[in-house]
Parts: sequence; structure tokens; C-alpha cells
Amino acid sequence: MVMRSKGIIKWPKQVTSSLVEQLIKAERNVEKAVIVFDSATAEYANGFRHDHKTYGLIVSKLLSVNQFRRAEDFVDRMRKEDCRVTEDILLSICRAYGRVHKPHDVMRIFQKMKEYECEPTLKAYVTVFSILVDENQLKVALRFYRYMRQLGFPPNVASLNVLIKALSKNNGTMDSAIRIFREMPNHGCIPDTYTYGTLINGLCKIGKINEAKELLKEMEMKDCSPSVVTYTCLIHGLCQLNNLDEAMAFLQEMEAKMIIPNVYTYSSLINGLCKNGCSSEAMELLEVMVGKRHKPNMVTYSTLLHGLCKEKKLRDALEIFDRMKLQDLKPDAGLYWKIIEVFCDAHKFQEAANFLDEMVFEGTPIKRVTWSLHVKIHNTVVRGLCSVNDSNRAFHLYHSMRTKGISVEAETFESLVTLFCKKHDLYKTVRVLDEMVIDGCSPSEDVWSDLVCRVWGKRKEQEAADLMSELVLFGNQL
Repeated sequence: MVMRSKGIIKWPKQVTSSLVEQLIKAERNVEKAVIVFDSATAEYANGFRHDHKTYGLIVSKLLSVNQFRRAEDFVDRMRKEDCRVTEDILLSICRAYGRVHKPHDVMRIFQKMKEYECEPTLKAYVTVFSILVDENQLKVALRFYRYMRQLGFPPNVASLNVLIKALSKNNGTMDSAIRIFREMPNHGCIPDTYTYGTLINGLCKIGKINEAKELLKEMEMKDCSPSVVTYTCLIHGLCQLNNLDEAMAFLQEMEAKMIIPNVYTYSSLINGLCKNGCSSEAMELLEVMVGKRHKPNMVTYSTLLHGLCKEKKLRDALEIFDRMKLQDLKPDAGLYWKIIEVFCDAHKFQEAANFLDEMVFEGTPIKRVTWSLHVKIHNTVVRGLCSVNDSNRAFHLYHSMRTKGISVEAETFESLVTLFCKKHDLYKTVRVLDEMVIDGCSPSEDVWSDLVCRVWGKRKEQEAADLMSELVLFGNQL
């Protein structure tokens, strides 16, 4: 029995690899797992020694939290302790680097395999080849494949599947992918579900749906069962071509064959329906999806929201927006803008302002790529509030914009000036005018004319005189 007291682990007299493995697996905290690993040998200098299994486990734990360098340090410890470094451990590091899109580190680890006295097998070459293809390093990947063949490794189904995937990524090499597919049996390699699925996906992406459907028929004739991925690729391709009836027919065919659609299948259909102005049908499909216990993701909700907002279905859009947040999915500025835009189109500017306040309160990040969108949202709402004479809220939002450094457009400045002049609020009028000129915007003659006429119309001679003084001050800017 292992005893723990104040962070100190008390091991039994007999420490075994299976016991250490069990404890490392059970430890969710990576740092504590490392403590378990180190303490297993700390008190038994001449006793227990880690093997490739316990080392592999701790390396896996570190990779799961992206502590790559630390994982590599443990591999170095293996070599120093004369523990065999296995291909599987090194490939786990390669896959982890691939997961975070670092193909150069994948190649670095692969090239170090011989340094660890680990001669790469066909499995290692295919794994690295696959990672390079997934990362769209196609030129490097194809050179790597040729090098693998030059070393004498024969083609097999796994390596040819990866090669076909590489060649299926663009229209120019699709014919080569088909040719290799047809030649596979000559090398003793029978195409499998993955092979067909890869080709069908590639054909669908370049709009060759008929060829993809022919491949589907062929694979079924050869008793190669299509997967949910295969059908989803076809459905997505049909939706991209606005062939919704056939896409829905494939959904029914899937269900008839007991192939369960996944969230990507439904999301593709929802996207197709929304693109074609059928957001109500998309809402119904969402309910079917949820009823079958498929949890909608960010793409599903975003697609549906865009469709509902495009059709000005505000109530349904707000419902979907709330469901997103209940599912702990945080809407971005683009989704807030879609709702705000519909509010503004319906002249519900106070509601639009409420939504804008919520966006700010929720802490929606203002990233460089969305900065122009934030400018657009704020200016639109301020002008809308001006149009309904909500001077207090318009000024509050305007002040917030300036505090945050969000650019105020010339049209927004003029809307504010006109509103405050109408409200006979000379202080805010002059303040906005002053800040307008500081920002390099020149008030139009119509704005100045409106200002002077409104003040004189109320016989506020002194205010008019003050206003004309401001005109003199700003004269050089006009």
C-alpha cells in the first residue's frame, strides 16, 4: 500500500512497474505525477528502476499539457539511465508537435531517432508523412515519401492512403490521386473505407459531386461500408452546390443504414438551409439534432444565427443566442453585430444599445481583426440613438468610445451635434465640435447653419455669439 503524508509518498518495500504505472495514470495533476515518478526511485537507489512503460506514461502526461521540452528532457534521462527509448515514445512526441502545428519539430524529433539508437520502421515513416500532409506541408511530405521509397520501404495501404490524401488536397493533383487509387491492387493493397472516404472528400471539395457519388456506389459494391465521415463529405458538398433535396436524401439514407449522423453532418445541412433562406427548416433540424443527443457546437450556432439574422427573424435569433451562452459558448463580436444590425434595421436602437452593453460587460475581446467591426457597431448604435433623440445614452456611448480609443466617424459626430443642438445643450454641442475638429473632421456647412439658426430661433443671443466665437476658432479647420 502507498501512503501519502504532507506531500511525501511512502512506498512499500517492493516497488513494481505496474504499481508506479497505476499511480501515474491515476494522478490528474501533471506536477504531482512527476513527483510520483521521481519519488519511486528516490528512496531505492539500488532497487526500483523505471522502464520504457513508466517513462512513456510520464512523457505522455507532459505532452498532454504541451510541456514538450520537458518531455524531451525525460527522453534524455532514459538514455542516460540506459533505458531503451522506444519508437512509440518518440512518435508520441511527433504527434504532439503535429497537434500544435509544429511540423519542423516533428522532423527534428524524427531525425533524432537514430541518435537514440532507435531505427525508424515503416510505421514511423508513415506517421511523420501523415503529419506533414495534415499540416499542408505537401512539398516536404512528397519528398519525404520519395525518400521513404528509396530506402526500400514497400507501399502499403496506410502509406498509399496518406499519399492519396496529399494529392486530393487540390484540383491539379486529383487525377494523380485517382490513378494511384486504381493502381493500389497491383501492389497488393486493397482500398479500404479510409481510401474511398479520402477521395470522396477531395472530389466534393472541388465540386465533382457526381464522381464522388459514383465512388460511393463502387465502395458499397465491393462490400466496403461507408462511414459517417464519407456521408458527411457528400452532404457538405451537395449543400455547397445548393442541392439541398439530395443532401437531405443522403441524411435519410444514412439513417436507413444505421449510420448515425454527427454534429458535422447536421451543421453542414443547417448551413446549406440557411444559405438558401430556409432558416426555419434549419431551426427544425437543430431540434432533431438535439433530440438525438448531438450537442451543437460554435459552428452550428454561428451558421444558424447568420441565417436567422439575414432573414430578420429576430426572436429566433435571440433564442439561439441565449442557448449558446447557456452552453458556455461565448459569442464573438461578429455574432453580436448580427443581432445589433437586425435591431438597428428594425429601428430598435435602445435594444441595440443594450446588446452592445452586454457585449462589453461579457468582455468580448477587441482583437486586431475585429477592431473595424467594433468601430462599425459603436458608430451605428450611436447614430441610431441620435435618430430617436436619446441624447443621454448617445452621449454616454460616445464618451465610452473615446475612452476606449474607438474611432468616431464624421457622420456620427454630425448626428451628435445635430441632436445636442436640437436639445439646446450648448455645452455638449461645443464639446463634440471641439473633439470632432481635434480628430480631423470638418463640420459641414449644413451643420453650422443648423446650429446658428436653432440658437437664433430661440433668441439666445449670447449663446449664438458664443457659438460664432467657436466658429471663428474652428475657421482655420474648415
